[in-house]
Amino acid sequence: MPDEPTVREMRLVVTATDYPQAVRFYRDVLGLPERASYSSPDGQVVILEAGRATLEIADPAQAEFIDRVEVGRRVAGHIRVAFEVADSAALAHKLAANGATMIADATLTPWQDLNARLDAPAGLQLTLFSEAATPPE
Repeated sequence: MPDEPTVREMRLVVTATDYPQAVRFYRDVLGLPERASYSSPDGQVVILEAGRATLEIADPAQAEFIDRVEVGRRVAGHIRVAFEVADSAALAHKLAANGATMIADATLTPWQDLNARLDAPAGLQLTLFSEAATPPE
């Protein structure tokens, strides 16, 4: 029987100066389901489900390549959040109409995904990616 993984869940914790705007954007517009929320005189937090989590670590050359493919130039900081979605182009436009700034519309990547890039609330840069439709043979 294999050993149980050491890490059971990854949480990306973001401090948002405009908490209501960030919650509305990520929960209500992007559609991340709320797992739990906590409020006290000391502050508030919401935990949103984001499907399966992975940690992607890239060296600077690969990060520059990904930016070049998706945007045409180096734009990301040292953290970028990527969400796999059903339709990256449509969702990118919905997010742009609701508080995000479009950096690059959905672009076909060499790995056959359609990737869109946005600056989003709470200072996060997002990549939305979806499988590109395969042409009929």
